[in-house]
Amino acid sequence: MNIIFNRIEENFKGLMPFVAYRKPNSSEISGLFLEDDTLYFTNDFTESGFIFSPFDSEEKSVLFPMEKSNFIREKFQVEENFLVKNDAEVDEFDKEKHICLVEKALDEINKNHLRKVVVSRREEVLLDSFDLLTTFKKLLNNYVNAFVYVWFHPKVGLWFGATPETLLTISDYQFTTMSLAGTQVYSDTKEVFWKSKELVEQQLVTDFIKNQLKPISSNLKIDKTETVKAGNVLHLRSRVKGVLNKSSNLKDLILNLHPTPAVCGLPREQSKCFINENEGYKRTFYTGFLGEINFENKKSSLFVNLRCMNIEGKIASIYVGGGITRESNAKKEWKETIAKTKTIKEVL
Repeated sequence: MNIIFNRIEENFKGLMPFVAYRKPNSSEISGLFLEDDTLYFTNDFTESGFIFSPFDSEEKSVLFPMEKSNFIREKFQVEENFLVKNDAEVDEFDKEKHICLVEKALDEINKNHLRKVVVSRREEVLLDSFDLLTTFKKLLNNYVNAFVYVWFHPKVGLWFGATPETLLTISDYQFTTMSLAGTQVYSDTKEVFWKSKELVEQQLVTDFIKNQLKPISSNLKIDKTETVKAGNVLHLRSRVKGVLNKSSNLKDLILNLHPTPAVCGLPREQSKCFINENEGYKRTFYTGFLGEINFENKKSSLFVNLRCMNIEGKIASIYVGGGITRESNAKKEWKETIAKTKTIKEVL
């Protein structure tokens, strides 16, 4: 693994763009290391390379073009990696602010303006010390079934993530996506009871995906809902498969899916407006998507940017949110955000 890790350090110290990542349950790490610090963007998702896209689909997606990069792939052996237990005190101001945000979302839902909305917060952590490679390795070792990455561009910033959610994979018009929603803390088993709140939330996401894909695809198949683990929490997941119509393309597929109700809400545009007007910060790349586009054999693999953070100096900004439906409880939603940030904080 020395080649990729050495290149990460070299590019970071030299302020040159790069991304290194491992796909879920893979034994390989891949890396694209750019040869200049130009900020490239995709025009129509027909390019080949690695994409880093914001939550706001109106904004440009940053592209690391394959032809401008050195591409490396190496084997990686997962090691036992002990984390430092994090029992940091809860910031009461953050707590009250988030509870108020959830209650405001519930008001909008009860007025029948929204069926679901995903509200989030940004938590800033002061770092006593920070080492890029150590942080990346801890994420790799503790999120084996996630898409784990470190991404850097001197004109954008440094981001890490370990996301459990696939936006889509597509090869030769055959695509797979997923409906992911509902959360509860993992306690040594995936055999758990899901309440109606979580089941309804997950079904809303599934129905949205099905309706969005029907006009541009055929042979849609939705697998049985299953429980999956991500860090120290569990989620409900249904895989969705289909065939993209020959008259449609990757851009159509992305725009029809992103942002899904798992990160935004329903109806989509009204939820987006509520988020932008009430969250009190700009999400930028949190709940956007990232991954390979038109890679080997024209295959694309894209992931929703969850369980992520960006580092500026000695400040780590951790992003976390949750889906609000009619049955949500504001105080429970706050506790859910605490559970979701636990492993990331222990990595730091």
